[in-house]
Amino acid sequence: MATKKFKCELCGYIHEGDKAPATCPKCGASADAFTEIVEAGAEAPAKKKGLDTSSNTYTIIYASVMVIIVAFLLAFISSVLKPTQDANVENDTKGQILTSLNIDINAPGFSVADEFKNVQDMLWNGTELVPYDGKFLSSYGSAIKAGELHVFVAQAEGETKYVLPVTGRGLWGGLWGYIALNADKKTVYGTYFYHESETAGLGARIGERWFQEQFNGKPVFAGENTEAVALKVVKAGASKAENEIDGVTGATLTSVGVSDMVQDGLSVYLSFINN
Repeated sequence: MATKKFKCELCGYIHEGDKAPATCPKCGASADAFTEIVEAGAEAPAKKKGLDTSSNTYTIIYASVMVIIVAFLLAFISSVLKPTQDANVENDTKGQILTSLNIDINAPGFSVADEFKNVQDMLWNGTELVPYDGKFLSSYGSAIKAGELHVFVAQAEGETKYVLPVTGRGLWGGLWGYIALNADKKTVYGTYFYHESETAGLGARIGERWFQEQFNGKPVFAGENTEAVALKVVKAGASKAENEIDGVTGATLTSVGVSDMVQDGLSVYLSFINN
């Protein structure tokens, strides 16, 4: 038999039972809206101290506190790891530049940091190369757009090489790379290309060495005309001229993107190349 009565303070509904209902069947209010009806002369029930863990208020407060704690921990971890992340990105960029110089950075015991000490980060100001004394960049798209033309100077096979950063657009996202020129600045010594999100097994193959090594020894210009970059990527198997590179089979748009990146990228440096 029911021993207690509970009244909904919102609609006046009376519930009989051992405890208040989870929700009022009349107005839908939660159990917090019910008050036990105490008969005359009976002892009033003791009120609970603190938060009711089954109430909506408790749930909201608990969830809010947990969100704040988790957000703080993520921000703290991110700030702690950022120096390491930045160092890894910088090391990876330096490795890409060294790869364009036909250096095997994956060789046992090889140190990118140590080898890159022999590379000078310079700026072309339109008339001469000057030392760059700013923070090392991990991407060069914005710098190139701003007219900040970086040239990495290194020695390889007893000769000076010049590495020029280039950026472009592929089928699904950004492309970037580095083109190393020989001392004459008219022929390619080596390259490195990579992508943001090209299709695996197709456009993504521009990041493979077999594709990049096709550029080695290729002339930048056609004959004596040094006013227009002639080096380009054509359809796979269609290369005929000495400054044409076979594209990736089944990745025409990505190949076109690389071709545009090479031509546009080197064109920006024409005053340096022809100096």
